[in-house]
Amino acid sequence: MKVTFLGTGTSQGIPVIGSDHPVCLSENPKDKRLRVSALIEVDGLNILIDCGPDFRQQMLANGVQRVDAILYTHEHNDHTIGLDDIRPYFFRQGDIPLYAHPRVLESLQKRFGYIFASENKYPGAPSVQEHPIENKTFTVKGINVLPVNVMHNRVQVYGFRIRDFAYITDAKTIEEEEAEKLKGVDVLVINALRKEQHHSHLSLDEAIKFIQKIGPDRAYITHISHHLGFHDEVQAELPENIFLAYDNLQIEI
Repeated sequence: MKVTFLGTGTSQGIPVIGSDHPVCLSENPKDKRLRVSALIEVDGLNILIDCGPDFRQQMLANGVQRVDAILYTHEHNDHTIGLDDIRPYFFRQGDIPLYAHPRVLESLQKRFGYIFASENKYPGAPSVQEHPIENKTFTVKGINVLPVNVMHNRVQVYGFRIRDFAYITDAKTIEEEEAEKLKGVDVLVINALRKEQHHSHLSLDEAIKFIQKIGPDRAYITHISHHLGFHDEVQAELPENIFLAYDNLQIEI
């Protein structure tokens, strides 16, 4: 299994528009972050987690030729608003399967009514296959995916475990029974917005404590804001098996 971090930034990305924060002015490419998303390549399939506003740029940057399914964590814009840009894949492959909580699918239907229309559909619009998911294992073309329910303040979010890899973003709280689903993973990805406390995201210390509780071989931090600090400086402070992810990083599991 190969995982590509397509984007590792928070909702505004880094640099933030108009910001003169030192991290936003950094020339280190690891300090430049598109909105958060990941590509999982497993058994010949390309499974995308989230499809945000930088989707087109991310696909071009990584030469992604096929998208076999999109898993949505939740409905916020930075995770969903790139859906229209699946058109080139649709034209080559046909309907693109979407897996999401029914609430998220309903949100997508409202935002992209022309994609989900059943009558008088615009001929240039893509089409999708809707797969509502619950908090139990589902299958994507033979690949078992286990959802992990987390809370983003009051918004329900799904993380996903595929074999020995798990990906969680936008979490603030994780119930014990959900954390148990992560035990035994080799690689855990989890969000950490900044060092200071935040009402709807884990802080860096909170994320580290959670990682140490789960005990993966390796862990990667994503959904990072400029307030966390410079990539190289923060990385130097982390435990030896915890890494700041950065855009276009590829790892093997």
